[in-house]
Amino acid sequence: MALANASSVTEFILAGLTDQPELQLPLFLLFMGTYVITIVGNVGLIILIRMNSQLHTPMYFFLFNLSFIDLCYSSVFTPKMLMNFVLVKNIISYSRCMAQLYFFCFFVSSECYVLTIMAYDRYVAICNPLLYNVTMSNQICSWLLGGAYVMGFAGAVAHTACMLRLSFCDANNINHYMCDVLPLLQLSCSSTYLNELAVFIVVGTNVTVPSVTIFVSYALILSSVLNISSTEGRSKAFSTCSSHIIVITLFFGSASFMYLKPFSSGSVDQDKVSTIFYTIVGPMLNPIIYSLRNKDVQTALRRTLKRRIFFRTWVGFS
Repeated sequence: MALANASSVTEFILAGLTDQPELQLPLFLLFMGTYVITIVGNVGLIILIRMNSQLHTPMYFFLFNLSFIDLCYSSVFTPKMLMNFVLVKNIISYSRCMAQLYFFCFFVSSECYVLTIMAYDRYVAICNPLLYNVTMSNQICSWLLGGAYVMGFAGAVAHTACMLRLSFCDANNINHYMCDVLPLLQLSCSSTYLNELAVFIVVGTNVTVPSVTIFVSYALILSSVLNISSTEGRSKAFSTCSSHIIVITLFFGSASFMYLKPFSSGSVDQDKVSTIFYTIVGPMLNPIIYSLRNKDVQTALRRTLKRRIFFRTWVGFS
């Protein structure tokens, strides 16, 4: 289908977070700093897991992919968002807007299922430790992760295909900092019924199925932990799950508030704030949460830093 047949609009204008001039520079510095922390944190965690053999386990294999996804989808829209603070009009072409929508939906949907797999991994590790190596073998982990990316692909295709069938006649000012589904639907001059149906089905599936799976996994984990007699054993079990619980609460809570509601309810400003939490704050905090609350990551980081210091000292004396 040619783009010209789908819409008479050839480009959109992204309104950004605010139109108040006095807030442009502070917000630019804030989100530039956030983006730098996101890149450094996620790239650092990816390199750390890759370099340390003691982190080559299913749990950190999934964490590696979570950091990769966070790095990618924050990079899909953040550079364009930062341009809103320095340009009078932040213009994005129709084709690039659809591409941004596709990749954003792909990575966000994939993250839903990666977080779900991580909850299942903790369930197996705590409730069935003797069968862990068999249940979470390399092949099974690869299949689970492949399924997460397939679900992300399916959701992204559904949203993008439904969006490509819409017509955008005259209005091209997107009251958002990226090409998201709901702000684009507000601009369409054709029926959005199928799009709204797709949102409830795809987003409902991507929130409900993972949420139920995560809830059941942690209910079984809690039951198992309460049966542990030693206080130290309980503390260790809760410690391995606490980071993941914080991450999924932030991600699913803000995403559910954004999408699982009637289309006419809530203000645009509220939607922007909600989107910030799972698109900007989440990818920045995830590596920090897993680093500060994970002894294995902290040990691997200290070991890596010691090796680098030793190598530099050795080279200096050579």
